[in-house]
Amino acid sequence: MAAPADSDVIAAIATAQGRAGIGIVRVSGKNLERFASQLLGAKPAARTATRATFRNAAGEPIDDGIALFFPAPASYTGEDVLELQGHGGPVVLQLVLRRCLELGARVAEPGEFSRRAFLNDKLDLAQAEGVADLIDAATEAAARSALRSLRGEFSAHIRSLVQQLVELRALVEATLDFPEEDIDPLNREDARLRLSRLEEEVGRSLALGRQGSVLRTGLQVVLAGQPNVGKSSLLNRLAGEELAIVTEIPGTTRDLVRQTIQIEGVPINIIDTAGLRDTDDAIEAIGVARAWEAIGQADAMLLVVDAREGITVADSAIRDRLPAKLTPVTVFNKIDLSGDAPRVEEERQGWRVRVSARTGAGIDGLRKTLLKLAGWQPDGGNIFMARERHLVALEQVATALGRARQSAPRAEFFAEELRLAQRELDSITGEVSADELLGEIFARFCVGK
Repeated sequence: MAAPADSDVIAAIATAQGRAGIGIVRVSGKNLERFASQLLGAKPAARTATRATFRNAAGEPIDDGIALFFPAPASYTGEDVLELQGHGGPVVLQLVLRRCLELGARVAEPGEFSRRAFLNDKLDLAQAEGVADLIDAATEAAARSALRSLRGEFSAHIRSLVQQLVELRALVEATLDFPEEDIDPLNREDARLRLSRLEEEVGRSLALGRQGSVLRTGLQVVLAGQPNVGKSSLLNRLAGEELAIVTEIPGTTRDLVRQTIQIEGVPINIIDTAGLRDTDDAIEAIGVARAWEAIGQADAMLLVVDAREGITVADSAIRDRLPAKLTPVTVFNKIDLSGDAPRVEEERQGWRVRVSARTGAGIDGLRKTLLKLAGWQPDGGNIFMARERHLVALEQVATALGRARQSAPRAEFFAEELRLAQRELDSITGEVSADELLGEIFARFCVGK
């Protein structure tokens, strides 16, 4: 499928579907003055909110609203941009959009306005992704982090790393390009110290990025265990509302029950599952199969056991089947019946948390454990909203720097690894990017943005 032409005039409804007090149709392209005059009956003043009547081909009114005209290059996309703010009914917005199409515009692709802003150097790629992340933010902390990326803080940090790489590469490549000139030989100790600082900063960036990734997507946590150990009660307690049916009958939960909660602004996606046991009930067996499927896709699993019985043979069998990537967290529920005190024990093999879903005892400790599982640090002020491609790029940078350290005695290999590291960093902000990557990124945006 061919990429959309960047020279076309594009238009789209920029507000959400449904009825609202105000709806916006956005238009972007080159030389929109005549376009605006035909639609509004006169050219609107630049960067001034102007009351206007939006008219059809016969000159009849479609809607009465506000027109905003932003001439290039001082606009969001870097092109002429016309925003038509009218009444937010679906029918009237479609009529205004249809009139824009009659005047020569085409319907914008998802994310095409932001793509043009990137192509016209109004935003770098990380900032453009920050736009989408700000729209999709599910928590206040996520919105703050996305706004930092949109304002360029993440990009500035990446460019700082690039600058340090450039300076280190200059030290190395001078000895390769001018080996016989009167240039001081490579100061190996200086290069080693610069490389160490770079590795440390990339490591910190990865840690912050992983926290930002959790803010963006949430931690996937599965509640699992034998029937009737209180998984559904625990979900209800964590969520603060009665989401799952709770009875004394084993096997009550037969399908997945999902709920997203917030702990210190971090989204935790909790999935309650059917009790894990062998069963002849066909419906319950489907629920058990889905439970194991959810466990395989989870970031963490809470193995809920009855505190009165401890870890049974059946519980051990469940733990033995867990994917290697999951750190086991055993939740001893019903301590109000066992007489145990609420506490959290962190061991090399995992966590043990004692709680009562019925009374709420120990739930704060469980919440803190979930934050640890997410890799969350108390001070999230510098976190940026990382995407998977950012993390992959930073991991590749760290790997390249590690190879550079190993090849330090060979200046030509050292220089090549530094070049590869810089290329990965440049891909984050879009200094180096393929058309396929841009298409994949902007296709995930909402239409009108």
